[in-house]
Amino acid sequence: MNLIIQSPHDIAAAHLNRLAGLTTATRIEQTAARAYRLCDAQPHDAVATICREHQLDYGFVRPQQHLGDFGLVVMDMDSTLISIECIDEIADMVNLKPQVSAITEAAMRGEIEFAESLRRRVALLEGLEESALLRVYEERLQLNPGAETLLEKLKEHRIKTLLVSGGFVFFTERLKQRLGLDYAHANTLEIVNGKLTGRVLGHILDAQGKADSLVRTRDELGLRPEQVIAMGDGANDLKMLAQAGVSIAYHAKPVVRSQANYAFNFVGLDGLVTLFGG
Repeated sequence: MNLIIQSPHDIAAAHLNRLAGLTTATRIEQTAARAYRLCDAQPHDAVATICREHQLDYGFVRPQQHLGDFGLVVMDMDSTLISIECIDEIADMVNLKPQVSAITEAAMRGEIEFAESLRRRVALLEGLEESALLRVYEERLQLNPGAETLLEKLKEHRIKTLLVSGGFVFFTERLKQRLGLDYAHANTLEIVNGKLTGRVLGHILDAQGKADSLVRTRDELGLRPEQVIAMGDGANDLKMLAQAGVSIAYHAKPVVRSQANYAFNFVGLDGLVTLFGG
């Protein structure tokens, strides 16, 4: 296996040499400005601790595994592709962000069933003007670091992209058009006479819905599970991550980090390109 080490900061040679020694790597190769490949490395229990102490992300990758081997990348939206939780920012428009954020956090930790948490949060938004959604999109929504680089590389390799969210179609469709994503699925807020009613239309896209979207898209494309990468940050993403050959916990809650194949705790979304030598 090769051990990929990457960071948003410069990586000290001493850290690389220590990791190489522990894993008996045969050589160290620089693959990007702040990324290195430790060749023929063997797993060692101390790797995780050392990397956490020095803000390094790491992953053991088969030498023959490359980004071009995959056919589909599935991403969560809130706090994964983008830096905000849209519903929390919508709530801020009516001074309810603390109440809504508390429910969001509990749901992402897995303490509240997602569909129930969404109903409770959306109910608090009853009466809000629809224009508040556009303000959130235009004034507050930002892509997470490395998003453009990642999407550019995926397009180069003709890898399809699916944005799947327990959030709202209002945002996913705009991002789909803006970024040239192939597929997008999310929930629909009920709006009557230009105001939110506090309800979600139709069946709520929850954790199982995310997983089902991945499987359905994968099957439509004729791909095997090992040709799919999924990225997410909260407990609501676990079922989706479990359906992918490669799962990435992106700046995620502990419950997600513990179950994903890889965790990006420090680098941006383009860490996926570095991990698989894109």
